[in-house]
Amino acid sequence: MAISDTGPLVQTTPLVTFLQRVQLEAHRSYPNEKTPDPKFYIDLSLKLPHHLSTVEAAFNDLTSGSRDLPVPVKKLEKFVHEYFDDAKDLVPHEPEDFVTDPFEFLLNVENDQVREWAREVHSLWKTLCYRVSDSVRESPDRHTLLPLPEPVIIPGSRFKEVYYWDSYWVIKGLMTSKMFTTAKGIVTNLMSLVETYGYALNGARAYYTNRSQPPLLSSMVYEIYNVTKDEELVRKAIPVLLKEYEFWNSGKHKVVIRDASGNDHMLSRYYAMWNMPRPESYVFDQESASAFSSTLQKQRFLRDIATAAETGCDFSTRWMRDPPNFATMATTSVVPVDLNVFLLKMELDIAFMMGICGDKNGSERFVKASEARKKAFEAVFWNEKAGQWLDYWLSSDGDEPETWKAENQNTNVFASNFAPIWISSFNSDENLVKKVVKALKNSGLIAPAGILTSLKNSGQQWDYPNGWAPQQEIIVTGLARTGVKEAKEIAEEIARRWIRSSYSVYKTSGSIHEKLNVAEFGEYGGGGEYKPQTGFGWSNGVILAFLEEFGWHSDLFIKH
Repeated sequence: MAISDTGPLVQTTPLVTFLQRVQLEAHRSYPNEKTPDPKFYIDLSLKLPHHLSTVEAAFNDLTSGSRDLPVPVKKLEKFVHEYFDDAKDLVPHEPEDFVTDPFEFLLNVENDQVREWAREVHSLWKTLCYRVSDSVRESPDRHTLLPLPEPVIIPGSRFKEVYYWDSYWVIKGLMTSKMFTTAKGIVTNLMSLVETYGYALNGARAYYTNRSQPPLLSSMVYEIYNVTKDEELVRKAIPVLLKEYEFWNSGKHKVVIRDASGNDHMLSRYYAMWNMPRPESYVFDQESASAFSSTLQKQRFLRDIATAAETGCDFSTRWMRDPPNFATMATTSVVPVDLNVFLLKMELDIAFMMGICGDKNGSERFVKASEARKKAFEAVFWNEKAGQWLDYWLSSDGDEPETWKAENQNTNVFASNFAPIWISSFNSDENLVKKVVKALKNSGLIAPAGILTSLKNSGQQWDYPNGWAPQQEIIVTGLARTGVKEAKEIAEEIARRWIRSSYSVYKTSGSIHEKLNVAEFGEYGGGGEYKPQTGFGWSNGVILAFLEEFGWHSDLFIKH
């Protein structure tokens, strides 16, 4: 009998299980270069009046002709068209707080070209705003989309649902666009997911219920409160954030590292509740797992793949024990710097919010928790010689405390090594900032169009030569908040490079892209398991946030 990975599992729905079969059959039927995106199949909705049992019977008839031969493409397409809809679960929605020219919009953007472009980026919120259709609420078992109470902003292209960590940078942009109602709606939706599942899902689909994403809900509430002073939102958020905090600091997510002095440090890791191929990428994961002979090896690998998806940075050499060998993915063995940055921020946010609501004891408790995590950063992640924070590789499965070893730090250079500078606890320390600025300048990460994700060109999308909006914003904002002149100058320079390249890509391609090739000016990114996507929620948000932060003088050039 095969030993199996008995870690936590959260099952998907019967519809998702069936749509995986359709996805696999499509992969067999289409010639390689014409295979549709596997996510297309898993996002299908069942047409009325059909029932899943009837459709399964029809599919069994369709595929029973010859077990060895795929279903002809035309027959498969006819089947899909007869029984499924691919665009009925989301309905376009006109955001009620959108105005073409918001009051005091980007007053410090003086350059006419840039100002006109910023208005165009602002107007993209209308194209990305949807509401969940009534049929999803009335017949949830016919859809993989999950019901949400408020209108949504989607990333765009293949991503036709709300994503968790994307929403933070969407909200940053919505604050600049003065779209406070839409921003609060996004937070309400995410809070409803936490209330239902105990955590915010990776995305609002039935197949994402087995994992979360970088925990930025408290940061979203904080950003909205900072502008609107909405205390009611803060009061509603606190119990939800406490529930989410518990999720990330218990069970498999919790790890304890013991330092040389015998002090225990509690940190967190990503850990998906899944050990099978991801439904939205079933065909890819099944193929990747075929490299392993035993069931246990396959399941562990598949859990590490799903866990890499929980990190939001899927995929990267950062999660590989022997990069760039994809089969060495071991995400559950990594204690990541940036996840713990987000949790430290959550502790500070909750302390702040409890203070607003008059809960002095609660506030003090979370200040203490943040101080303990900050000590853990110094003991576990910080590398004085490198002048940056390094991910830590676990030696065991993470269930028991393990003793810190210097050789377990991952000495490879990633943008995420600099994420702690985002937090006031670190960016207020002038000596530390100077060390980090020196390390960043010497790291090789600063490229012609922004900050590289890594220095390894693996073909994965969270590696060289790509740069991503979230990582630009985290590092730039952190450096800009310091009291160090050189840090502020570098922050502005990186932001300008990102904006100029985004502008150039937009003018050439007519779209805002999910990621940029930052090694080349004016090029959008590629690599990974799907085609480059456009839209694009978080990229729009970071462009607007950078323009608000740094402005654009009338005589400052924009064309390269």
